[in-house]
Amino acid sequence: MAAGEVTLEGRNLTRIYGRGETAMTAVSDVSLELCRGEFVLLMGPSGSGKSTLLAALSGLLQPSSGQVLVLANDLWRMPEQAQESFRLLHFGFIFQGYNLFPMLTARQQVELVLSWGQGLPRRQARRRAAEMLDLLGLGPRQHLYPDQLSGGEKQRVVIARALIKEPTFCFADEPTSALDWGQGEQVIRLLQGAARDRGTTVLVVTHDSRIVPFADRVLHLEDGRLRS
Repeated sequence: MAAGEVTLEGRNLTRIYGRGETAMTAVSDVSLELCRGEFVLLMGPSGSGKSTLLAALSGLLQPSSGQVLVLANDLWRMPEQAQESFRLLHFGFIFQGYNLFPMLTARQQVELVLSWGQGLPRRQARRRAAEMLDLLGLGPRQHLYPDQLSGGEKQRVVIARALIKEPTFCFADEPTSALDWGQGEQVIRLLQGAARDRGTTVLVVTHDSRIVPFADRVLHLEDGRLRS
């Protein structure tokens, strides 16, 4: 797959919540293309539909109409099990809700992605997980459970879990929101490195204007529509 090749395309995406008089259009007729090795920001006011669009593009929320083509596959026409397998193989997610397993340590959260998701031998998975957490400054905290970690530390575990699998696509919703800028810049440089060094297609929803200089492109969404 050549650098710069289109890997994901959204065509005329619309997402409507509710029906009748209470219907609300969160995303309206949005079309876009993302390329291999590209680091793209999606910015806009609160309530503009950014997270809804991200969820539709990443297979987490079915659009009311439109298509999502990923590696030439029509994502929302896949059978449910095939879609889940496709996401597991190709997608990495960084969301604000953490979704960490309460009974697993920070290292085990990351290790599980490799041992269960990719079938790596346990020793190799453990070593790679420890290396990734150490890179994010969590080496001394890797033995702790989620309820022993701060919000920023949990966010870094989520980031480690997303990047450890070296995904084809990485979708991130406000990845720096729980971090100070020193930690945030470190995370953004990791995402930038994934795009440049491994060809990952990275899409980040953010309000943080400090990330703009790191991006290849910035898309602006207002009232559910992309603005030039």
